[in-house]
Amino acid sequence: MLFLLLGAMVLLSLPWPLPELSPLNEGNVSWLVRGLMGLMAGVSIYTLRRQRRLKEFRNRLVEQMDAATKHSARAERFYEMSILDPLTGLYNRRFGETRLREEIERAEKSGDPLQVLAVDFDRFKEINDQYGHAAGDLALKGFSRRLQRAIRACDVPIRNGGDEFLVILPECPPDKVQTILSRLDSIELNLDGQKVQVTFSRGVAQYQINDTPETIIKRADERLYAAKAQRRGPALTA
Repeated sequence: MLFLLLGAMVLLSLPWPLPELSPLNEGNVSWLVRGLMGLMAGVSIYTLRRQRRLKEFRNRLVEQMDAATKHSARAERFYEMSILDPLTGLYNRRFGETRLREEIERAEKSGDPLQVLAVDFDRFKEINDQYGHAAGDLALKGFSRRLQRAIRACDVPIRNGGDEFLVILPECPPDKVQTILSRLDSIELNLDGQKVQVTFSRGVAQYQINDTPETIIKRADERLYAAKAQRRGPALTA
């Protein structure tokens, strides 16, 4: 449009030898003005339509991006629901079995130490029987928070079910395990206005050549039950 206007100005400013050929002729000027006005109107209409289409395209793009963000967030929530225990927020047993198999394969290739820690409440049934299942849930949540604070960021805490827990400790030498165990002391709960000490038994197994998830967990459980047998004492008291 600017080039056309510039051209019209040049034509109007040039000297013409014959008056009848000059663009300043009344008829020529009239047609030239009408043509320019029509062209300007056409360009304006085209520009408005293009802007409207760009705006519609931008709105559709924003809507698609918003839908994609919501879909991604929904998918992430569904994934978390499929791998997390709803009560404690720890990983569930199915995810734990898959992750342990992966860590065993990694330890076989790298030669790095891999430890598995099994943890079980002492006299958990007595908590449920004496104070109710709500108190049992409170104890599980309290222990889960303690466990998450005790382990490293790379460790994998798992609730196998009930009061049984498992922790996968990749690239973890034995001395690091003792540091983690030292942080897993008993917890004190306020149940029905009474302070109750809740203790745990632990068992640790280190990965050995040709170990499977089942064999390493079995060794950790055996050591856990041996520790639990040594800790048996009088019934739970407030």
